[in-house]
Amino acid sequence: MLLTHYPEGLSLAEYLQIEQDLVKQVKEPTLFTWIVRPTVIYGRHQRAEVEVNEAYCAEHGIAVVQRQSGGGCVYADEGNLMISFVTPSTHSEQVFKEFLQHIAEALQAKGLPAVTTDHNDILVDGRKVSGWACFTGPTGTIVHGTMLYDVNLEALQHAITPTAAKLAKHGVASVRQRVANIKELTDAFVTIHELRAYIEQYGN
Repeated sequence: MLLTHYPEGLSLAEYLQIEQDLVKQVKEPTLFTWIVRPTVIYGRHQRAEVEVNEAYCAEHGIAVVQRQSGGGCVYADEGNLMISFVTPSTHSEQVFKEFLQHIAEALQAKGLPAVTTDHNDILVDGRKVSGWACFTGPTGTIVHGTMLYDVNLEALQHAITPTAAKLAKHGVASVRQRVANIKELTDAFVTIHELRAYIEQYGN
């Protein structure tokens, strides 16, 4: 697997464009990680007015971006590690499943009982620490996801507005109750940069 780096400080939309450009010409599986300013990202089949508290985001300077892949709505900020895996394989279901398991195993190797779910999440003790989505084109597949290290959970709670039915499906009353920061669960990573370096090394 090829590990590559791109400029720091780009917007989420710019990193998503890097993925789209890369998948058109990728020759070997490629991994890169990134960190963004506060942003809500919603899936290609979602509507912002349903999934996003747009007034809160506007008031607090949180960008709102739609991605090409499916899946749910997520919040990211400087306490969240974004992970992108781009491969020339178009066997998306297999690629997706294997890469999520690989990331779960990376957390397991640090003593966290991480498991994957049918909803494309990674849970630790029943709480979501990582969410994933996939996009496949004629020349390859993009698998990308979030890993919560020290995300602002108050902002996450207010920026995303899932329906009561969606929360009930997971047996929780709020988004905040359903998620957890890795920093709360282990002292294996003193900073998000240590987590980033570990994921890059393990993924490579």
